[in-house]
Amino acid sequence: MGISMAWAAAMAMAGAAARAQTAAGAGTAAGASVAPASPPGSSLAAQIATLVAQPAVARAHWGVMVTTLDGKPLYALNEGQLFQPASNAKLYTTAAALAILGPDKTFETRVVAKGNLAGGVLNGDLELVGGGDANLSGRRMPYVYPASRPTDTGPPPAPLRYLEQLADEVVAKGLKEVDGDVVGDDTYFAWEPYASDWAVDDLVWGYGAPVSALSINDNQIEMTVAAGANHGGKAVVTMKPDVPYYTIDNEVWSSNPFKNPLLIDRAPGSKVVKVIGGIATGAAPDVEELAIEDPAEYAAIALKSMMERRGVIVKGRARAQHWNPGDLMGFLEETHRPVPGMSDQLLETLMETHPTSVCYDSGRPNLGNDEAVLATHTSAPLAEDVVVTNKVSQNLHAEIMLRNLGFVGGCWGSIAKGAAVERQFLQLIGIDKDDFVFFDGSGLSGHDLVTPRATAKLLSYAALDPKTGGPQAWFADWKASLPVGGEDKGLATRFAKPPLKDHVFAKTGTLGEARALSGYLDCASGRTVIFSIMVGNHAPGSNADRDVMDKIVAAIAAAE
Repeated sequence: MGISMAWAAAMAMAGAAARAQTAAGAGTAAGASVAPASPPGSSLAAQIATLVAQPAVARAHWGVMVTTLDGKPLYALNEGQLFQPASNAKLYTTAAALAILGPDKTFETRVVAKGNLAGGVLNGDLELVGGGDANLSGRRMPYVYPASRPTDTGPPPAPLRYLEQLADEVVAKGLKEVDGDVVGDDTYFAWEPYASDWAVDDLVWGYGAPVSALSINDNQIEMTVAAGANHGGKAVVTMKPDVPYYTIDNEVWSSNPFKNPLLIDRAPGSKVVKVIGGIATGAAPDVEELAIEDPAEYAAIALKSMMERRGVIVKGRARAQHWNPGDLMGFLEETHRPVPGMSDQLLETLMETHPTSVCYDSGRPNLGNDEAVLATHTSAPLAEDVVVTNKVSQNLHAEIMLRNLGFVGGCWGSIAKGAAVERQFLQLIGIDKDDFVFFDGSGLSGHDLVTPRATAKLLSYAALDPKTGGPQAWFADWKASLPVGGEDKGLATRFAKPPLKDHVFAKTGTLGEARALSGYLDCASGRTVIFSIMVGNHAPGSNADRDVMDKIVAAIAAAE
């Protein structure tokens, strides 16, 4: 985007006198005196030092890195120290996926008849085989900016629409009876639904949904709690999609005029959801997103029901089929050693040509002699999913990408395999091996650590290929995936006014008392710079660090 004259006029005075730069910043210890706010013409270093010394944020741990697009340092504060990246981890996962798998990569879900199929009767199981598609859902793609979305789009697509299409294809092939089971097969990935150090209280909710090669509707169910018609009566709890999966223990009562807080709980491994509390008569319904305990099983239950509604007799049950290889070695040992058979030269070749062999080709392993494909669904291109993943910070999709990267290091979709491939990629592009460690792809793990300078290096590599001097072939797709100030979720209410509106392109991150913001920034001078701001151990329940973070961005824009 170009820089408007209004921006230039607003920033010219500050920008003209703000060229002093430093390669090392300074903070102020808690309890020290705080200098008055720096005047507009003071150096960027002085402005940031003053901002991070404010009493509300001085006890937090701050890291900042600002560079030119080609990586020349402009300002640094604790840039080599480690921070929890939170959802800034998605920058690394999505960049590695685009660079290695390619923007056009697709993934396939299949319905397979396993057994003898003759005369419309299957003597065996009907298998729904997942192949790493993250978007078997009602989501509209490609992504459209919120401000550009039409106001009257009609009802949203059904969340299980692609499953319905697969059922139609199977029936059109003449299937009339299944003597075996309907199986949700997610063995394309190792059954590792949660990464190390995911908080147990996150696992109830959609954003902490388990990861599966057969993911359906983002592996979550929309639960609505609405007040009953009569005061003192039970509230009404409904689930969407309406698939018989969870049992609801409803202890919510309609009350007037008070609304008691709702308590929603589900023990790990349980299919009983307890809902306790009250909701005022006439109040708006409470809508929550619940994680699906076993997505492959849920998908099998849904498909079995669809087949039966279409007149197909199913004599067996719906069940899941998982694959758990066990822990072959420690996670750090596996991810920090070279990927077997993967030289840097081979990885570079794959980054140019993108994987094409069967082991790298998601969802298309060889069939057995007793197997026949009855229906298929091909995903949207990877580039479209990257936009969704970064724009709305979709944890599940980032985790699926990481596991799909695992196939580059062999026929094995696991967290460790994907993290090992990602690690080799990051070192190949020049990021120091001690500047990052990832235990997952989304940033939900509290064990993830990165430095601001590593994030800035990644952003620089994407924007300017060291070999060609131009952007990476996938850069336009990647930058388009970053939330835009004043536009997208996460930044919709941040940088919402000129001169920063539509000039900040950055990924947010929040996890406990950690926060991050990294990306590209159009400055007063007309040039674009890279920034990474990370904070750890900020005061619980406080947004003061976020406000200071935004002021640092404004100071960078004015000074550079």
